[in-house]
Amino acid sequence: MLDELRDLYQEVILDHGKNPRNFRHPEDANREARGDNPMCGDKVAVFLKVNGDGIVEDAAFEGRGCAISTASASMMTELVVGRSEEQVKTLFESFHEMCTKDDHEHVHHDGVDDEAMEKLQVLAGVRQFPMRVKCATLAWHTMDAALKGGAKASTE
Repeated sequence: MLDELRDLYQEVILDHGKNPRNFRHPEDANREARGDNPMCGDKVAVFLKVNGDGIVEDAAFEGRGCAISTASASMMTELVVGRSEEQVKTLFESFHEMCTKDDHEHVHHDGVDDEAMEKLQVLAGVRQFPMRVKCATLAWHTMDAALKGGAKASTE
């Protein structure tokens, strides 16, 4: 059972890595930031369209990186659309904890639905490989910088 689950997770990561969703530069984005991971060379630009009520109406990215970095960015853009800025920040915090803390299952943030965290669970294995945590979280740090009005993010 565990091998089947690991295989499924690898399939999801490879699918998003090879066929990333929302890999584009939308003309109407009103928030954007660029991020890089100097340790492995991953680079990403995140583009958001946030309406006057603080709801993310569109999310996209461009860049180059490993399968984990690309898959994480792809999944992120699917999960943040339709959420408020606060919900997106909370989702980022929960995802970051999932990737970095051994006891992440005991952490629950208000405003984060279980379905979103289940989808992101495929990336939880990076927790065992500190260098890969930076790959998985680069797009998220960059998105957070975009929401805060920043222009750059780094995993360093």
